[in-house]
Amino acid sequence: MIPRYSRPAMSAQWTEEAKLGRWLEVELAVCRAWAARGVIPAEDLRTIEEHAGFSVERTQELEKTTNHDVVAFLTDVNERIGPASRWIHYGMTSSDVLDTGMGLAIRRSGDLLLAEQAQLTATLKRLALEHAGTLCVGRTHGVHAEVTTFGLKLANHALESRRNEERLAEALRGASVGTLSGAVGTYAMLDPALEADVLAELGLEPEPIPTQVVARDRHAQLVVTMAVAASSLDRLAVELRHLQRTELREAEEAFGVGQKGSSAMPHKRNPITAERISGMARLLRGNAVVALENVALWHERDISHSSAERVILPDAFLALDYMLARSRSLLDGLVVNAERMREVLESSHGLVYSQRVLLGLVERGLTREDAYALVQRNAMRAWDEGRPLRELLGADPEVAAVMGPDEVDALFDPAWYTRHIDDLMARVEAL
Repeated sequence: MIPRYSRPAMSAQWTEEAKLGRWLEVELAVCRAWAARGVIPAEDLRTIEEHAGFSVERTQELEKTTNHDVVAFLTDVNERIGPASRWIHYGMTSSDVLDTGMGLAIRRSGDLLLAEQAQLTATLKRLALEHAGTLCVGRTHGVHAEVTTFGLKLANHALESRRNEERLAEALRGASVGTLSGAVGTYAMLDPALEADVLAELGLEPEPIPTQVVARDRHAQLVVTMAVAASSLDRLAVELRHLQRTELREAEEAFGVGQKGSSAMPHKRNPITAERISGMARLLRGNAVVALENVALWHERDISHSSAERVILPDAFLALDYMLARSRSLLDGLVVNAERMREVLESSHGLVYSQRVLLGLVERGLTREDAYALVQRNAMRAWDEGRPLRELLGADPEVAAVMGPDEVDALFDPAWYTRHIDDLMARVEAL
C-alpha cells in the first residue's frame, strides 16, 4: 500500500525488516526445540542465539545470485554465526519459514485491526445513543419513506461493526497458524511434537494436516472477511455522502481551517474522506477475488499463490487499518444538522405519514383496497401540487365520513414512529 494510505503501526508489521525478523524468530525457536531434544549441543545453541542476525541489504544482494529469498536469508544468517550455523533450518523446508512467519504477521497485524474495529464500534454506539431522538426521514430507493431517527441509522451500523469484530476475530484465528512439517507435509525430518512446542512458543496454532504449506482457504476466508468489513465501511460512507449533498446537508464531514474543497470553486466542501473510504473498499473486494484464486494449488503445493500474497495480504491489512481509522475520525468530526434533518423530513408535505393514515382508515372500517386508493389519490396530489397531505385529507369527504379532524391530526404525529426507540437503543447499550 502506498504511504498515503498507510499508518505507522501497521506499516511496521509489513516491512522487509519485519518479515525477515519473523523468519529468524521461527528459525531460532526451532533450534531451541532441537536443543531441548539433545540434537543441537548447548554450546552451539548459545552461539546461534548470540550471533544470529541479518540485514535486508545483504539478503537482497545474495538473492540476486540465489534467486531464492529464503536461501539468501539463510546464507546471510549463516555468515554471521559460523560453524554452528549447520543447525539453522535443520530438517525444515522454505514453506515452514514462510508460512509460519506469515502466521505471525497475521496474528500481530490482526491485533491492530481488531482494536481499530472495536474503537469504531464504540464511536458508532456513542453517536447512536446521542442522536437516538434526532428525527430524520428514512428512505427506500432514495425516496422518502417514513420517519426514523439519525441515532437509529447509526445504531444499525454499530451492530454491523460488532459483527465485523466477531467475523474478523474468527478469521484471524483461522489464519494465525503455522507449519513445521517439511517437504510435502509428512514430518519426515521433523516431528509433530517439535512443531507443537515451537508453535506454542510463537503463539500460533498448527495446520492439522499440512501439505508442506498452510491451506489457503484460511487466508481466503480472512481476506474475504476483511472485504466484508471494508464493504460495511463503504455502506456507512455512502450514507454520509448522500446526506452531505447540497440539497440535503443533513450531515457533513468536518471542514478544517485552511482546507480547500476545489482548485476551481472556492465554495466546495466535499465528502472526500467518505469517498476515499468507498474507493478503498473496492481494493479490498478485488483482493478477496485474488485470495479465492489462491486456494487451488497444484498437488501438495506450488508457488502460484506466493507472488499474489506478497501484494494482497500487506495491502489488505494496511488498507483496512487505514479505512477504520479514517471512518472513526470522520464520525468524530461529523457535523449533524438536526434542524435541517427536520426540514427535509417535512419537505415531502407529510407523505411520510401515508401508511399511518392508511391503517387509521382500515381501523375505522374501510377495506384496505379502498383506504389505499383514497390515501394514494391524495398523496399523488400532494406530490404534484406541493400541498400538505394533511390539508388534502381534511378536505376529502370520504375521509371526513369516517374520521374527524382531530383524529386525522393524530395520525401525523412523529412520536408514533419513535415510540420503540428506547427498546432498540437498549440493544445498542448492550454492545
